[in-house]
Amino acid sequence: MTLMTERPTISRTEPRSFEGLLDALDELVVPDGYKAEIITGSIVLSPWSKSYYEDVMELVCDQLRPHLPEGHRISVGPFLYVFPGDERAYGPDIHVSPRRISRTTSTRRDGEALLLACELTSMSTRDDDLTDKVMVYGRAGVPVYLLLDMQEELATVFWNPSSKGYESRDTRPFGERLSIPAPFDCVLDTSGFQAPQAEPEDQPET
Repeated sequence: MTLMTERPTISRTEPRSFEGLLDALDELVVPDGYKAEIITGSIVLSPWSKSYYEDVMELVCDQLRPHLPEGHRISVGPFLYVFPGDERAYGPDIHVSPRRISRTTSTRRDGEALLLACELTSMSTRDDDLTDKVMVYGRAGVPVYLLLDMQEELATVFWNPSSKGYESRDTRPFGERLSIPAPFDCVLDTSGFQAPQAEPEDQPET
């Protein structure tokens, strides 16, 4: 299959309402190795991240888990959070939300229930993670948006959500400590978030 690309594959069907896009997404068979979101009126298929991203996500979850408010869960995986006001549906790489919202047979979760969304950028999603999602998460009142720019090796935390996105932000290079605000009130050590050194190519036999 020739879908494996660093650029997202975007639906080019006739215009649909947001609800129509959600229905289409429910019926969509997503190829292995991809996740599906609704961004700016289109269904977007993005390839899964590089392998070492999994280790970074585990490092984040391990550090934040002891600081979760009671009744909340931190998870990774392609669960779809819906933002009807902005006609968006995102599958954040890491998400904190009340345990109760998973007790449903629906494939859709209320975006306003998110306590934290975290995105790890890739070449295919970076622009949306840096712009569109900052605005949508903030307008939905998500208290904390953690953005890990894997290309620039920078960690940014956004807080104080508002109608304009977020009023506050702090950025630190990977390897430094980043304060995560309420309701977590903890420090995230970003050591180990950097990309591993490329493995040397096999040397030809002489």
